Amino acid sequence: MRRDKQEAQAQFNRRSLLLSGLGAGAFAALGARMYGLQVLEQDAYRLLSEQNQFNFRLQPPARGRLLDRFGEPLAENRESYRLMIVRDQAGDPRAALERLSRYMPLSETRIDRILRAVARTSRFTPVTVAEDLDWETFARINLHLPDLPGITPDVGEVRTYPRPYDFAHVTGYVQAAPPEAANDDPLLLHPGFRIGRTGAELQHEDELRGSAGQLKVEVNATGRVMREIPEQSIPSVPGRDVTLTLDARAQRTAMEALGDQSGAAIGLDVITGEILVLASTPSFDPNAFVLGIGQDAFASLNNNPYRPLFNKATTGLYAPASTVKVMSSLAALEHGVVDPEETIYCGGHTRLGNRDFHCWRRQGHGRVNMHEAVKGSCDVYFYEMANRLGIERYNEMLESCGLGQFFDIGLPYPRRAEGLVPGPAWKRARRNEPWTTGDTFNVGIGQGALLSSPLQLAVMTARIATGRRVIPTLSPVSGAPPEFESMGWTAEHLSEVNRAMSGVVNEPGGSAYWPLQTRGIDLEGIQMAGKTGTSQVYSISAEERAAGLRDQEDLPWRLRNHGLFVCYAPVAAPRYAVTVVLEHGIGGTRAAVPAQAILRDLVRRDPSNTRPDMYASAARPVTEG
Repeated sequence: MRRDKQEAQAQFNRRSLLLSGLGAGAFAALGARMYGLQVLEQDAYRLLSEQNQFNFRLQPPARGRLLDRFGEPLAENRESYRLMIVRDQAGDPRAALERLSRYMPLSETRIDRILRAVARTSRFTPVTVAEDLDWETFARINLHLPDLPGITPDVGEVRTYPRPYDFAHVTGYVQAAPPEAANDDPLLLHPGFRIGRTGAELQHEDELRGSAGQLKVEVNATGRVMREIPEQSIPSVPGRDVTLTLDARAQRTAMEALGDQSGAAIGLDVITGEILVLASTPSFDPNAFVLGIGQDAFASLNNNPYRPLFNKATTGLYAPASTVKVMSSLAALEHGVVDPEETIYCGGHTRLGNRDFHCWRRQGHGRVNMHEAVKGSCDVYFYEMANRLGIERYNEMLESCGLGQFFDIGLPYPRRAEGLVPGPAWKRARRNEPWTTGDTFNVGIGQGALLSSPLQLAVMTARIATGRRVIPTLSPVSGAPPEFESMGWTAEHLSEVNRAMSGVVNEPGGSAYWPLQTRGIDLEGIQMAGKTGTSQVYSISAEERAAGLRDQEDLPWRLRNHGLFVCYAPVAAPRYAVTVVLEHGIGGTRAAVPAQAILRDLVRRDPSNTRPDMYASAARPVTEG
């Protein structure tokens, strides 16, 4: 019995010793681990702890403004409230969004769209849930943030266009960058960041964008910002403002003058080449594109037969019609193929082979000299001028005046709108046919395959008005006005053409005299000069006429002629040139009315006279003779 007790006690002692040893070993291991955590690895875990409490948030820069020549904002920024979701902080993004839907409308379709965006981005990248919230909704969400892990409120800026329809084709618009662009710059992934996609917003992207900053913030376990630490942050650098040559008031006048018609207007300072008016109607609201336009809304704009998304002023192409007659007159004088007092008989048509080429005035103009032919826009006279010149010399004048030329005015073009100055080589390449005298006749009155843009016609008018190679621009001229080279035309010849253009507007019988004089728009004693043009779209056949279809008004809108008018003022010292094109506007006399209203506004307010030294330099054309 005693022996059994001794053996049991020995066994107990061995077990106790073993357990004690194991306990001591475990305690030693725990102590070593604690020592490692507290001493050896304290720097690493201090850094990890700090990363859990603090992070840096990308601060997008304020975008620079687009301004008119007098500092009126055409594009600026306003405060915007938005919500974002961060997958890493939300845990279950769907659950987070469903909780959020208790406090604001969120449809299943919208939730699915947000979740697809979340799946495409990294787990640390914020994804936009809602933008441009009203203050009441934004405040309500902030109140319930403790119940919304992963949902982050943000106050930022959004692009806005104060007078959207007036300037849409110049300013263009901004939109979120495509996902693939983020490889170049992480700023492009920020939910509130937008880049220029069209117009001046795209053209001046580098100047307008600015540089991003970093804001250090302290966050809690759910990712909610507890405080900002500006002293350890890097401030963003705002983008630069960009000033354009446009005169906002004159632009508004142009848009009002064009009204609900489909067309375009260009207003040009002929001394500097600065574009003061660049209007295209109908227009669109660029604000609709900033936060993302819906498919139906975009389709409605894109399929509109009046093409509101298309900048007709720079890229619309039309037969220049009778506006070319001023260039034809000048070419004929320069090449000595006509005396300005020589008269040519117009009986309403001229015969070429077995075909009659008609004048717009069926009863004819009788005998007319150059002045009378320009004033009354006699087609027969200019058939003869084109025939005497030949297509090569005629086209040389058109191209020197700006037709067929591309002008980089400081806007991105969806395509180069060079138009077309057709000739023998073009016809052979395009149709494998020889050039004929009939082709020369058609081009000689601005019809046929000849195509030009409103911008080109404005340049032509400025060059005819000044005798200098005016170059258009949307970038303000700094310093002295540019010294545009002389066109090399004889002064007497240019004076003859300018006098005839004055007759179009100011003399009885001028093609624009009656509509403009009856309008009673006073240019405050300053004379203007101009030229009408009616660009044929559809020729009414003899059979249709016999059936009673006689007038343009009887045709569908898309088949009616275009109306064009080019003009400048003052006649004595040209300063401003204006071109108006009315798509399917029936005739040039109708385009003369809005053109006169625009020119009157420019002359009356004289937006270029902010530089008296520059204005004083406007004088009669500088030419060689």
